[in-house]
Amino acid sequence: MPNGAIADPSFLAFPIPCSLPNSSEFSNSIGKMDGYREACLLGDSFDPNGVVRMREDEYDSRSGSDNIDGAVSGDDQDANNEQRRKRKKYHRHTPHQIQELEIFFKECPHPDDKQRSELSRRLGLESKQVKFWFQNRRTQMKTQIERHENAILKHENDKLRAENSVMKDAISNPTCNTCGGPSIPVHLSFEEHQLRIDNARLRDELHRLYTVTNKFLGWPVLPFVNHSSSVSSDSCLELSVGRNGMGNLSNISDPMPMGLNLGNGLFNGDPVMPISKSQMGMPGNDIPIDRTIYVDLALAAMDELVKVAQIDTPLWIRSRDSSGKETLNFDEYSRTFPSSAAMKHTNWTTEATRDTTMVIINSMALIETLMDANRWAEMFPCLIARATTIDVISNGMGGTRNGSLQLMHAELRVLSPLVPVRTLKFLRFCKQHADGLWAVVDVSLGEGADADMFFSCRRLPSGCIVQDMPNGFSKVTWVEHTEYDETVVHQLYRQIISWGIGFGSQRWLATLQRQCDCLAILMSSTEDPAGISPHGRRSMLKLSQRMVDNFCSGICTSTLHKWDKLVVGNISEDVKMMARNSINDPGEPPGIVLSASTSVWMPVTQQRLFAFLQDECLRSEWDILSNGRPMIEMLCISKGQGLDNRVSLLRANPMNANENTMLILQESWTDISGSLVVYAPVDTASVNLVMRGEDSAYVSLLPSGFAILPDGPSNYACTNNDKDGSIMSDINSGYASGCLLTVAFQILVNNLPTAKLTVESVETVNNLISCTIQKIKVALRVL
Repeated sequence: MPNGAIADPSFLAFPIPCSLPNSSEFSNSIGKMDGYREACLLGDSFDPNGVVRMREDEYDSRSGSDNIDGAVSGDDQDANNEQRRKRKKYHRHTPHQIQELEIFFKECPHPDDKQRSELSRRLGLESKQVKFWFQNRRTQMKTQIERHENAILKHENDKLRAENSVMKDAISNPTCNTCGGPSIPVHLSFEEHQLRIDNARLRDELHRLYTVTNKFLGWPVLPFVNHSSSVSSDSCLELSVGRNGMGNLSNISDPMPMGLNLGNGLFNGDPVMPISKSQMGMPGNDIPIDRTIYVDLALAAMDELVKVAQIDTPLWIRSRDSSGKETLNFDEYSRTFPSSAAMKHTNWTTEATRDTTMVIINSMALIETLMDANRWAEMFPCLIARATTIDVISNGMGGTRNGSLQLMHAELRVLSPLVPVRTLKFLRFCKQHADGLWAVVDVSLGEGADADMFFSCRRLPSGCIVQDMPNGFSKVTWVEHTEYDETVVHQLYRQIISWGIGFGSQRWLATLQRQCDCLAILMSSTEDPAGISPHGRRSMLKLSQRMVDNFCSGICTSTLHKWDKLVVGNISEDVKMMARNSINDPGEPPGIVLSASTSVWMPVTQQRLFAFLQDECLRSEWDILSNGRPMIEMLCISKGQGLDNRVSLLRANPMNANENTMLILQESWTDISGSLVVYAPVDTASVNLVMRGEDSAYVSLLPSGFAILPDGPSNYACTNNDKDGSIMSDINSGYASGCLLTVAFQILVNNLPTAKLTVESVETVNNLISCTIQKIKVALRVL
């Protein structure tokens, strides 16, 4: 389609077929595919100043210039002016408008009505003009992509034809080496022999590309027809190119069935025909030959995930105690997956967990969240310190995530300074096995230049299987399988990390369930009992989320947050001290911020310790901000089904009516995987603005708080919430009677621009942590 093509909506509903010479069936097969319908890749030869015309109503949007040839005068000029007034109105986009539209197109080639309205308002265009510009841009890109691929295929076709012609001439006209006359060939010449070798190599390469393409997309690997023995004059050509672009496959009428079977019939699929190799990767950016190893690795990982996720298989051994914990049978695993077992590090520790739950989210929404690095990190805020997409190998096909393959980088954390951040570089592969049934698998790269050779852990095939359920729910089966260097983990956490409490499937699913419950409440139409408007509630929750993010970053450093680690001689190595200058950071008070954190074992259950810390009536027993007085909950915003998952606004009980006490913003939640209590003093005027729905990005926050982990699998089933100060009931109940408590503070030690951190300030914060832990032990009578 030329650059001046008209964007007709009915025309855009179908892809433009590729016109390969002497390959009509290939063009028809391309026309049936819609893999390019969602093309979102910029072509190398795209000219943003080219003229693009659009026809609808009275609008015609142009990105270039209109040229008027010749000059007229007198009556002719009047006639021309009259004709021009009857013409349709044209609009030239300015260079600034084109630049802004191009930038937005790279991020989102299919904007919705709201995005188009925002663009038209910002650029001074009408919404229809923006709509038509995007239609023409997508059409132009599709044309360039098809031209590029057509040229590549034509070049391959011509090359094979030339080689075939040389071979046929040499065979049909043999000559005698002695007399130079015609003779019957007994031995092939060196050139003819080389031509046969090259032709065989090209045939094998085409066969391999075809096989990898169909394997990657989960389609059957049909038999590759060899025409080398055919007596047809053009059999060699059909062998390498074929009439449909992938060998002579048009005669195959009985393709093998596709699909996987987990024993419940859900993974069975209908037979499908193979596709052209261009759908193997992003449009215009096919997977290079040297990157097909990514495809093989992703396919093997997906096959392993599906088998490991099956219920009632010998791969898992269920414990006989009340926890119901499953343990991976490594002997059976080694027999089932010998290649994966052979790649394991001999000196590393392996953790493997599996769990299933129901969440309030449909499969498509969850898959989109998992395949977007930013949304994935937002869904698991306390688990993921940072996530980025390094490379998109395939965007999927048909406008969906089916077949999407990405190379990603992530930093995972446990909220404790004694557990280092896990840095991973891995492939993420998404596949649809049936209608409403998806699977997403992660696997670290193997040996080689791209492998995570400098990391202290490796992600074996892990991920989730998502199945749609009635009423908008999904059944999620999560598998976590990782091997890591145990020597980098503090002795206090080694056992629970090996059990999977820190990074295991139960923590992923508990976090997912909690976040989905929060989103369901936000989208509900019920009025808030506190009388806050929906905008005010969202602003308060956004402010609270930023507070929790800052709290987590002060415990587990990542490459996203810049902290300077401090080493002070008289402070224990178990206490992590860091500092940074927040003069230019919005949302934080200017000056030097000191972060201090440590983790200790507490001889009480997770639930009992959480109930004590989040109780505002008992806060005066450990919090110096309360000034020895009980706190009053001024506001409560629910974030889940239970009362413990909420955002609160607290205030110390005033001594008199004229006293202006401090407000404290607090978020607390608890689930089967752990508990969290985070708080920060806030300015009253700022909070009032946020409650009215104003932007919360510039509200200063210095969070402090507590993170609690159970110290054993049996604690997952513990529901003992007694507050009588005795731990004997926990011990007699058969549950583990302890938990791991992380205490962290962020304090502004000096607000002067030229201030320097002193040893006295560091020691003061260290004493604050020690004093707080001591007060908690005294209040719980566990000294």
